[in-house]
Amino acid sequence: MMLFTPKKAKFTKQQKGRAFNKINKDLSLNQLKYGCIGLKALEPGRISSTQLLALRQTLNKHIKKKGRIFLNIFPHTPITKKPIKVRMGKGKGSVDHHVAKIQPGLLLCEIETASFSLAKKALILVQNKLPIKTKLVFEANLIS
Repeated sequence: MMLFTPKKAKFTKQQKGRAFNKINKDLSLNQLKYGCIGLKALEPGRISSTQLLALRQTLNKHIKKKGRIFLNIFPHTPITKKPIKVRMGKGKGSVDHHVAKIQPGLLLCEIETASFSLAKKALILVQNKLPIKTKLVFEANLIS
């Protein structure tokens, strides 16, 4: 089990930043590029590297070799935490985990496969593992 963590970073710790609940206007991140079906975020939030790993494992378990999976997000932001029973002060805590900041409208993952129903079933299972609300997005020619 290999968690998603950045290989290199200029600084090991960083500030969490402000709220990221503005709707993503960048169309390249909102529309399907690689696959025929995808998962789009409806609300802002953070997805940790363990949740992202669970997402990938669930998709691989159901899709197997019948399709390709494209993850469009990566957890770049380190979240620090001080140990239990340590008093305030004495600097910032060590890095606990990494998260990906999610804006509404961002495509989290895409699946390219011939079996459309299999991909849809897999993405519905993935929706239960994520801490944010999501919806399925299809290619225009599949809907009709």
